[in-house]
Amino acid sequence: MKLIVRENYLNKLIDVIDTPDIKIITGVRRSGKSKLLDCFYDYLKSNNKGNIIRIKLNLKQFEKLLDKEKLYEYIDQNYAEDVNNYLLIDEIQLCKDFERIINSLHEEERFDIYLTGSNAFLLSSDLATLFGGRVFEINMFPFSFKEFLKYFQYQDIYQAFDEYVIKGGMSGSYLYKNSTDAFKYIEGIYKTTIVKDIVQKYKIDNEDLLILIANYLIDNLGNITSIRNLANCLTSNTYKTNDKTVGSYLDYLCKSFLFYPLRRYDIKGKKYLKSERKYCLVDTSFRYATIGTKNADYGHIYENIVAIELLRRGYELYVGVLKNKEIDYVAIKNGNKLYIQVSDDISKEETFKREIEPLLSIKDAYPKLLIARTKHPESQYEGVAIVDIADWLNYK
Repeated sequence: MKLIVRENYLNKLIDVIDTPDIKIITGVRRSGKSKLLDCFYDYLKSNNKGNIIRIKLNLKQFEKLLDKEKLYEYIDQNYAEDVNNYLLIDEIQLCKDFERIINSLHEEERFDIYLTGSNAFLLSSDLATLFGGRVFEINMFPFSFKEFLKYFQYQDIYQAFDEYVIKGGMSGSYLYKNSTDAFKYIEGIYKTTIVKDIVQKYKIDNEDLLILIANYLIDNLGNITSIRNLANCLTSNTYKTNDKTVGSYLDYLCKSFLFYPLRRYDIKGKKYLKSERKYCLVDTSFRYATIGTKNADYGHIYENIVAIELLRRGYELYVGVLKNKEIDYVAIKNGNKLYIQVSDDISKEETFKREIEPLLSIKDAYPKLLIARTKHPESQYEGVAIVDIADWLNYK
């Protein structure tokens, strides 16, 4: 299997070496969490960082360590005096009551601890409860477009982008020779996430309703979703439900890292709006694997790709509201804002006008960006930067 070093995530781990937190790598299933820990192990070893204890609880050789007392005993016996000690554990949830051992080891202050595990046990919202808030979370996403280019060594960046839109960033699927088998692999990840990370963890009775809601979000990428309207829609289609159930199921889907919810932000009033959200799919390949190519709105699909890339780059992300206009994204980092519109084809004057007007309506001095499928070098229009989406994903 071909591997590439995911430098962005590796550098995040390197930056927090020897800090006191428990480092936990989270993200959607099969996004490369264990491979990242392997790369980090190689980095520590090649740089003579000290004593490294590497445990993979899903492997036969570590089967005895599934008992928490045996796990602690093994780690304790492999501790080395007078050097820094690094503890790297994969699939920590396979050890029952693992949090007791990890918390004890953390309190002893002998080890720098790094963990991966099933989303059903290491959800972001549960980490503070499990480890008393003493965690540093690194959220992994599937391959970015830039990593996709690095993996396949494309010469034509625009052709590569067309492939990326459909193939997505779930790199395990790249091993399959045809798209049918690749999508079966991705669909399997989707179904496993639904069943193991959500249905079993939260003891959901109505799995069909959960899948229906997930498929609705996938089929409506780029649209604002109201919990009440969604509940009413499902009820009118003979699926009796209510706001509370729909809201809970949406929350579970986001906790599994399949979707990322974006709140709305009133640009003029500079306040966050509580009602309605936009739900971004972690990777567009899940769309094609589950519902195929029907109703493919490329403008909305491109919006989704840009949103995930902004989250990948560490931005806080919101949907902008300015009077009766919507700005696709308000991206905030270190107190600075970036206003973004995303479109497919802006070659027609009416489309260009529709997309540019919301940005021109914003009167503050923060940068404004229109990302579209231009296949042209970056240009400017009345202070708004216009850039091709493939170029932006690769270089910006």
